Amino acid sequence: MEYYPRIIELKLEKWLKRREVILLKGPRQAGKTTLFLHLMERMGGNYITLEDEEMLRTFEENPKALVKRFGKVLFIDEAQYCKKAGKVIKLLFDLHPDLKLFVTGSGSFDIKVEVGKYLVGRAVYFELLPLNFEEFLLWKARDLVSIFRDQREMVFDFLRGEDVRPESSFEQEFRELLDEYVVFGGFPAIVKEDDVEIKQELLRNLYMTYLEKDVFFFLNVRHLEKFRNLMKSLSFMVGEMLQYSSLSSDLKMDFRTLESYIDILRNTYIVGLLPPFHRNLVTEIKKAKKVYFSDTGLRNAVLGDFSPLASRTDKGKLLENFVLNELRSYGEVRYWRTTGKAEVDFILKFENKIVPVEVKSFGRVKRSFLSFLRAYHPERALVLTENDFGVKKIGGADVLFVPHWFV
Repeated sequence: MEYYPRIIELKLEKWLKRREVILLKGPRQAGKTTLFLHLMERMGGNYITLEDEEMLRTFEENPKALVKRFGKVLFIDEAQYCKKAGKVIKLLFDLHPDLKLFVTGSGSFDIKVEVGKYLVGRAVYFELLPLNFEEFLLWKARDLVSIFRDQREMVFDFLRGEDVRPESSFEQEFRELLDEYVVFGGFPAIVKEDDVEIKQELLRNLYMTYLEKDVFFFLNVRHLEKFRNLMKSLSFMVGEMLQYSSLSSDLKMDFRTLESYIDILRNTYIVGLLPPFHRNLVTEIKKAKKVYFSDTGLRNAVLGDFSPLASRTDKGKLLENFVLNELRSYGEVRYWRTTGKAEVDFILKFENKIVPVEVKSFGRVKRSFLSFLRAYHPERALVLTENDFGVKKIGGADVLFVPHWFV
């Protein structure tokens, strides 16, 4: 089997020989099954999917027979199809001390299946999301990965307080790769494909399969048109604050249904909500959250727009969404906004330091950015931009200007 590396393998490594159940969650087609088949090639064992009705019935009614037949290493895929999966896994774990279990579940796993209360102390949880930009480079341009890592390490050094001299290499290639990544996203099947029309069709099919199989069939959402309209509205709202009351009115959807649908989108790894940053300043917004998509390619599929980044009116939103998804690996991320509408895109908590982060195309930093620097006096700040690279002293802070892909 041809296999492309995933960074999560480094996190999994130390758990492979331990007794705890490894439970892997994530969105549809993020590569969970492929990862398990790769681990099975390494470790041996057997693979079953509970999407198979016969396997599901045996898992529910006589799980000990599975262990007797398949041995001491068992990979169980699509566990969300069994409503009592947690109870069965606990039983197998308790009865078979020499059994190593690997279990996958889609995002809907958390909604329909009770697992946590049965597996306390028995399982470790991991999330497998679409490829991040580093993984995308590993798959598409491996010879640039070391350059990318050096550039990102320079950003880390700067945030830790070191003096740096940013240098950007192979800009055009990185720019083209970033364009592809932001437009088509990081789902493995889409990244592997080079034909643009096939990429588009695969994303459209992923979107429709999510609606029909996860939302309608598995989660019993019967008003698919309303759900689809909500997804489209949220696609337009990337980087904007989510106002439930106005959205409910616009979509002619009752408040409770709207909350339920957004919870589904969050739990199935389609959207994320970014909370605000506040430090006891009464003028700062404390409740409203901003909307972002876990994968920009799927977001573009919802809108049916796969135009190149340079020609898009929503270019700024897409770059902001990209930066947020990458920043999450650095540390806790928030946004800042006051009731007077002063705003900074992101506030990153990096090694107990507060770092304001602004995402721009061209031009100077906004007055709002200066307002934050004056209010909080951070030592370091970061601006992701398309030009004007270097370090500047602004408002008492050292501000690093680097290309978007440095993050």
